[in-house]
Amino acid sequence: MMREEAVSSLCVTEGRDLIGIVTIRDISAKVVAGGMDTNIPVSEIMTHAPVTLPPSAIGSDVLHTMVERGIGHVPITDAGQLVGIVTQTDLTRFQAISSAELVAAIARARSPEQMAETTARIPQLLAQLVAGGNRHEVTTRLITDVADTVTRRLLALAEEDLGSAPVPWLWLACGSQGRQEQTGVSDQDNCMILDDSATERDMEYFTEMAKFVCDGLDKVGYFNCPGDMMARNPRWLQPLSKWRGYFRNWIDKPVPEAQMLASVMFDLRPIGGTKSLFEELQEETLEAASKNSIFVAHMVSNSLKHTPPLGLLRGFATIRSGEHKNTVDLKHNGVVPVVDLARVYALQGRLPEVSTRARLEAAIAAGVVSGTGGQDLLDAYDLIAETRLEHQAGLVKRGEKPDNYLAPSDLSDFERSHLRDAFVVIKSMQSAIGHGRGMLG
Repeated sequence: MMREEAVSSLCVTEGRDLIGIVTIRDISAKVVAGGMDTNIPVSEIMTHAPVTLPPSAIGSDVLHTMVERGIGHVPITDAGQLVGIVTQTDLTRFQAISSAELVAAIARARSPEQMAETTARIPQLLAQLVAGGNRHEVTTRLITDVADTVTRRLLALAEEDLGSAPVPWLWLACGSQGRQEQTGVSDQDNCMILDDSATERDMEYFTEMAKFVCDGLDKVGYFNCPGDMMARNPRWLQPLSKWRGYFRNWIDKPVPEAQMLASVMFDLRPIGGTKSLFEELQEETLEAASKNSIFVAHMVSNSLKHTPPLGLLRGFATIRSGEHKNTVDLKHNGVVPVVDLARVYALQGRLPEVSTRARLEAAIAAGVVSGTGGQDLLDAYDLIAETRLEHQAGLVKRGEKPDNYLAPSDLSDFERSHLRDAFVVIKSMQSAIGHGRGMLG
């Protein structure tokens, strides 16, 4: 069949459900070279439960999966049912090879020091992606893919060093890595969920693992979180039952610290380990949070703490003194207010999406926010996020470190006008949700 159809692989299904894949390599290595009987069932030579991706994956997802896993075929499934396949040949038209090269180098690295040599090229990758006209969510996704690969590689090296883990575990990222929105400036925010069967002795193993990975991330360039929100902090290395208690308490007693922690932890995304440890927790947490009107009200209030930098007479409220005088902070006063609004919409609608743009799109589709207001906010977010990346890319090209501080004077009148309009949209949406009007017409 492969010869007649000129293909290098066949997917094996039961009904429409994918159960395996067999490739030319399997036949040549196992059947021909191995001298196996050609009458044996294909199930004896196929790869069972192969790595798959959903139809929503982008080309770089496929490429990064291939180079990290050392495979040449990725079936595409929707709810377990086979809908297609992408091969290395299919990917020749994609130009994300530079990010794939970083992923491939990291997947082969034997130490954090080797990885650091590769991650040092991330600013150049950012500048190249921006220059290539990539949308901001694609650029940040590719940069976050590198961080994900670093994390998984460090987890693998930790298991090589410490031996196999004694119970199931899951490493999760939060913050910008959790939302797949990393730029050229990122620290680390992470945690671990352990199976409830973990003993005190098991905890010693995972404490060592978490320290190895967090220290490794710091060496690679993902610096320690100033708030110590990392898996090596015992508070964020706990069995599933403890995590259930955390979220329950944050929702039932939304004191200021609980609001802050919930904001961070609602952006969790699994990176490595047993994903099922998180899936049920996420579902029940979203349900409990959305039903608790007091908690939602506190999260709404929390989402209004970062305000757009709007001044009088169509000007900007720039930073008045210090190192960043006469600039606006495109992260804390531009991107973060939208991130916070999108998180509240996700809570109100029990939406599982984690990235900001996906949350806004899902909120519009679910009717959590009006089509008009939601689309305006999407457009405002896109403009601010693009401006932020262009600013960082410009610094990289000048040999400077990327940051989030933009001087409005560096923009044209046209650019300043549109950026201010974007800030006005955010202020309007903050005002709407602050007055209990999630639906802005």
